[in-house]
Amino acid sequence: MLLIQYLDTRKQPQLGLLSDDGAHYQPVEGVSSSYDLAWAAIQAGHDLATQLQQHTLGAPADYADLVARGAVLTPLSHPDSAHCYVTGTGLTHLGSAATRDQMHQKISQTESDTLTDSMKMFRLGVEGGKHQPGKPGVQPEWFYKGDGSIVVAPGQPLPSPSFALDHGEEPELVGLYIIGPDHKPYRLGFAVGNEFSDHVTERQNYLYLAHSKLRPCSVGPALRVGELPAALTGESRIERRGEVRWQKPFLTGEANMCHSIANLEYHQFKYAQFLRPGDVHLHFFGTATLSFADGISVAEGDEFVLQVPGFGPELRNPVVVDQPHYDVEGVVAL
Repeated sequence: MLLIQYLDTRKQPQLGLLSDDGAHYQPVEGVSSSYDLAWAAIQAGHDLATQLQQHTLGAPADYADLVARGAVLTPLSHPDSAHCYVTGTGLTHLGSAATRDQMHQKISQTESDTLTDSMKMFRLGVEGGKHQPGKPGVQPEWFYKGDGSIVVAPGQPLPSPSFALDHGEEPELVGLYIIGPDHKPYRLGFAVGNEFSDHVTERQNYLYLAHSKLRPCSVGPALRVGELPAALTGESRIERRGEVRWQKPFLTGEANMCHSIANLEYHQFKYAQFLRPGDVHLHFFGTATLSFADGISVAEGDEFVLQVPGFGPELRNPVVVDQPHYDVEGVVAL
């Protein structure tokens, strides 16, 4: 089941049920958001599919019409963006078979004290990243990106800070969650996301990772309800003036990960401050495919296109360079 959020012709938010092929959608009458649908399901004690059955569906319409008028929204949001956490985990994916073999050989043949911190973290994940009942796996690399205000809708420009040294895509799956009144996290499902990072800044020193992740991102267009398939192959590409400049498949799903989804979720929600009832969490699960790794330098006007079969229409965002938001003269003293 695929859900979308969009603006109707009156520019009011609306929830829609998307067809499996992504060509058509039906308005879900009586509910305007996936947040409201999920909250009602939590309170009723059943799943999203059952809750959806409580609502009438409107007449089918063309999804392309929503795209044409820029009406597609992110598939989950909070009415107050400050109550939406955007976070992620890295070094979670094994990559292609060739990359996987190289990584395994390196971490098995190299003494621990000569490995970089990133490789040490990767090895920890390979050796102990799977969650077992009653016994979580090792902690992953974790980072904070921002609150809901940084999430850009599908089709809309993805702003890169004026001070950024790189505008790099990161094609990933995203877990979408709401914290229930019982302080428990409830997963609505998964979506495609562009985590968008500054890889040049990160490469200067791994301690700059936190800086490199404080960037906008995009999620959607669709929320896939239900469990995640074990293995998925998507495509990431960069277009410039309508022509493909770079493209590459990316592998994801637990069969292509050294950490299990349950382990990544445990290490996200073990913190009490992330269990506040009503809050939304969008959590990026990591990637192993980057155009930056192939020497690509993204320029303003280039367009990112991400797609995973079974997750709805492609996620498309052009890159723009943002204006400065802070005066270099400094803070105003009161």
